[in-house]
Amino acid sequence: MNTAPLPTVLACGAWLKNAACLLVDGAPVWSVVHGDLSDPAACAALEASVEALLAGHGAPIAAVAHDLHPDFFSTQLAVQLAAALGVPVIGVQHHHAHIAAVVAEHHIDGPVIGLALDGVGLGTDGQAWGGELLWVDGARWQRLGHLTTLALPGGDRAAREPWRMAASALHALGQGDQIHSRFAPQVGEAVAAGVQQMLAKSLNCPATSSTGRWFDAAAGALGLSVRQSDEAQAAIALEAAAKRWLAQHPQTAPLPGAVIDTQNRLDLRGLMPALFDTGADGVDAAAAGFHLALADALTDWATQAAQERGSRDVCLGGGCFFNRILRERVTTRLQAATLRVHRPLDKGCGDAGLALGQAWVAAQQWAATPQNISSKETEPCV
Repeated sequence: MNTAPLPTVLACGAWLKNAACLLVDGAPVWSVVHGDLSDPAACAALEASVEALLAGHGAPIAAVAHDLHPDFFSTQLAVQLAAALGVPVIGVQHHHAHIAAVVAEHHIDGPVIGLALDGVGLGTDGQAWGGELLWVDGARWQRLGHLTTLALPGGDRAAREPWRMAASALHALGQGDQIHSRFAPQVGEAVAAGVQQMLAKSLNCPATSSTGRWFDAAAGALGLSVRQSDEAQAAIALEAAAKRWLAQHPQTAPLPGAVIDTQNRLDLRGLMPALFDTGADGVDAAAAGFHLALADALTDWATQAAQERGSRDVCLGGGCFFNRILRERVTTRLQAATLRVHRPLDKGCGDAGLALGQAWVAAQQWAATPQNISSKETEPCV
């Protein structure tokens, strides 16, 4: 990790629960949380907050950081600000920023293993990431593995309709011919048939490694959510079902079937058959078994990476760690493996704290190689 004094860096955050952060002498100075940037009022508030942050601190700005997604208002604002200030603009990959925010908050020195689990963040390959095992050492980072991808039938629409993710899981199991019969009673003959055909022909079905979409698939398979009007509604329903069961059956066993493949991908497809056919114990038991299996598999995955990389620090980031069952079981099991576990505290594990990670990575990168950074966009450091 670079030990030079950190420069002052402004970070503009991402899209959801946006907040900006100014890193001054290694300490964050935050704006208010503006909310999602789909709201023009939130965009205007971000602009005003950035102006206030810049006006309130005399130190010259060395760089402006942002998410890799080019269409985010926060990205476009960062590019404009950097050009106006004549300083570099530095793109930071979304999940790298999640883990870096934890490193910065806890002042961790040296490389860490990161589990970054959320709904979506643009990856360096242009795909939608969200179930990531990372190695992070300052501005340097590596994607060690990811969850096996699921198709998003209908693109972003699949994130609003968990039944589509359940259909995608059926397709991934080689049982796509069951989609119409299973889901037509809930969503209609034509829609169910259309999604079955989309998946069969790979039409408008981008891939994602998102943990959030796997939670949606589980909730959809169990019939807990067909469509969701609020973010994470399906995942919250799934957690509530698991909580009900575990309160009465604390010795519940994890579902079998999660495996780490030869490319270090965590494959959750084996968990899904038990969700489509819940058996005698029912929905709540299956939801609990899914949670426990996912937590245990994530723990094994991170522990193996820590051993291979010689790191004793594991950082947890991303909105899926708002799930208490997942967070507590992963933490307990990692600690039992004599690993130090760190998670976001001040701003929580979601995107509201992401700008700290962006600023910290950009500051580390700038301090390490200031002579190599121009006022143009820099490439993400992988």
